[in-house]
Amino acid sequence: MRIQLAKLAKRFGKVQALREIDLDLPPGAKVALIGPNGSGKTTLIRSLLGLVRYDGEVRIDGAVVDRAAFASRIAYVPQIAPHVAATCGDLVRAIAELRGISETPIRDAAMELDLAFDAIAARPFRSLSGGSKQKLLIALALAARPELLIMDEPTASLDAEARGRFFRLYRELAGNATLILCSHRLEEIRSLIDHVVALEDGRLIYQGDSSDYFAKRVGSLVELRVDGGDTTWLTESGFAPGTNGWWTRSVDRRAKLELVPAAIERLGRALVDVVVRDVDLVELRGEVGHA
Repeated sequence: MRIQLAKLAKRFGKVQALREIDLDLPPGAKVALIGPNGSGKTTLIRSLLGLVRYDGEVRIDGAVVDRAAFASRIAYVPQIAPHVAATCGDLVRAIAELRGISETPIRDAAMELDLAFDAIAARPFRSLSGGSKQKLLIALALAARPELLIMDEPTASLDAEARGRFFRLYRELAGNATLILCSHRLEEIRSLIDHVVALEDGRLIYQGDSSDYFAKRVGSLVELRVDGGDTTWLTESGFAPGTNGWWTRSVDRRAKLELVPAAIERLGRALVDVVVRDVDLVELRGEVGHA
């Protein structure tokens, strides 16, 4: 599904939430939509879904959006689950009927996420824990096999094991769907995306290939936990001491690949833990960047 936005703008009173966004996403694109809180990410998604009025134009596969026809082709997982009073069983039956699919793939997807559907079928959706709500919403979205899948922080309420199950299920069911994924966990979603769209203060400040974005704007934070031993090498290598034996250093990709094996060699058994995670190296400001 191709998505084109032309001069998309939205104002809430005195607040300009979106400032003439121009965007063209090819069919099957896997997009990370990123930016700080208040940057316009949620407003862009709501505009795309037709949940708010906006200025400008949204085109799907070259045509101005017909909301009635469009709805059956998309699936949306919100960051905050709706306060639905219906039971989980009734919710699944209703969605399955609207989608024209069997309830079985929804139940199967829930089970893949370690959500025992039979145990919650009679419970009101709003009574579930945050993690269980998120699992059921993900199952409803992925089981529909949509052409456009929009997910806003889908793993925010999931523990590490559940996040791993989500990634496996996504790869199994998403197929060629166009994906728009909002997440603050760049290191976690790296393998799911091929495109980055970054917003700040309602402006589009980057759109392009994800590899280019990560290469230029994302580095790594290397954290080493050391128990005893000589720490001279750590100091000489630019690590800063923390508490409980932790030492940290921010590095680029090339330095990371050299630094971690060097630490293992030099510190030996004194090295008891290693954590490497992605961090933003620069703030994206100013003109739009293109890959």
